[in-house]
Amino acid sequence: MRILVLSFYYPPDLSAGSFRIKALVDALQIEGGQSIQIEVISSQPSRYHSYQPIAAEYEEHDRLRIHRIALPAHQNGMVDQAKAYGVFAKSVWSETNGKRWDLVVATSSRLMTAALGAQVAKQTGARLYLDIRDLFTDTMSGILADSALRHLMPAFLWLEKKTLNTADRVNVVSEGFLPHVKLIAPSQTYRTFTNGIDDQFLTPDFTKSTNHNHDLPLVVYAGNMGEGQGLHKIVPEAAHLLRGIACFRLIGDGSCREKLKKAVSESNLSNVEILDPLPRNELFEHYRQADVLFIHLNDQPAFRKVLPSKFFECVATGKPILAGVAGYPAEFLRTNAPDAEVFSPCDSVELVAALRRLLVSPRIINRTSFKESFSRESIMLKMARDVLDIGSGK
Repeated sequence: MRILVLSFYYPPDLSAGSFRIKALVDALQIEGGQSIQIEVISSQPSRYHSYQPIAAEYEEHDRLRIHRIALPAHQNGMVDQAKAYGVFAKSVWSETNGKRWDLVVATSSRLMTAALGAQVAKQTGARLYLDIRDLFTDTMSGILADSALRHLMPAFLWLEKKTLNTADRVNVVSEGFLPHVKLIAPSQTYRTFTNGIDDQFLTPDFTKSTNHNHDLPLVVYAGNMGEGQGLHKIVPEAAHLLRGIACFRLIGDGSCREKLKKAVSESNLSNVEILDPLPRNELFEHYRQADVLFIHLNDQPAFRKVLPSKFFECVATGKPILAGVAGYPAEFLRTNAPDAEVFSPCDSVELVAALRRLLVSPRIINRTSFKESFSRESIMLKMARDVLDIGSGK
């Protein structure tokens, strides 16, 4: 069986999508054995303009070929990202023209990679398996509500419906997505293979490191700093309220990083430090130093349905969790990590109260059952079997 995998991100890029698709490719090789050949088409590392490691344009492994497409430099803005995606789509179309596959697998947080996968599958006569990591139209309807670009929404909705109905099977990473996708494509077959905990987070000891230089309790956030996370809307005010009580260390990059830095600077906050993105092996030391790990999603309807991959690695550390989330992600944490302190997104007063409760709670929590339930390897092996069933026509 010949399988084409389309993913805008792939290691060594730092992205939830890159970690997820690498795990799926590994699982497909295990489950498919010698009977499959996989070609991955992705981009050169581009998730953050401040972290772009060198990666080979082509890699050849046993039954696996990886092609990384070079993209124009960008600053994570919407227009820049659209231009970069245009280059990616044009290159994929050229690369796949005239070739044949039995199965196309497309993983997509932005609808366009899923739509591209649908077109490539049609062009090459392949079956199609979609992995949907975000509800693009749901997110964009909030972002574009007051924008001159809101007239694009009907086209996005039409494309979403056509893409979902074209697939032979669709996986969504959050059960919170199911009402949305079932309304759009009610006759489609859906799976919910979630994100999970990578092996790197299953065995390390995250007991607090002695290698730290802060006197106050340390709250650590690591991940994207975009509109979806809304850090600029809560951290400056919360840090002001927590002067002399706690400090924040924020690690990452994204479209709202400069807004965040400006707000921190204008408020003259000495208890907030902002660091560039780090590879996971370096990030571990910051997790060890943390007293509390911080998760936050912006206060928008779309983010009440998601289940970010960051949840899994943070909970797996055994560290106290401070989470500004609502809807399904809040429900997930209360069910699977009931020791986490959940507060209303963008509410700095609630954040402070929740943090005060965490600072008098146990600093390391036994979450063995969570790690057993949400091992990425186990989840991806099940998903790989589902993908291969579609490829074989089952």
